[in-house]
Amino acid sequence: MQPNKVHHVYTVERVARDLGVSEAFIQDLTLGLEPEDGVIWVYGANDDDDGILAFTDEGIEEVELLLEEYHRVSPKKA
Repeated sequence: MQPNKVHHVYTVERVARDLGVSEAFIQDLTLGLEPEDGVIWVYGANDDDDGILAFTDEGIEEVELLLEEYHRVSPKKA
């Protein structure tokens, strides 16, 4: 069994702030991503069913690639 080498993650709030987009946009953009893509859910003591979306370093790279693709194919706003 390969040991888990992830030692930190960033919340969706932090990633959205750092990339200058909304949390909702990041969540929509990453709907199809899996843990293998660097996306995980973090659950705290007060979280019944809803956790916090978080990203490994690789997950942030994937988000950045998705943002680039989104901007490339989306019509420019006037």
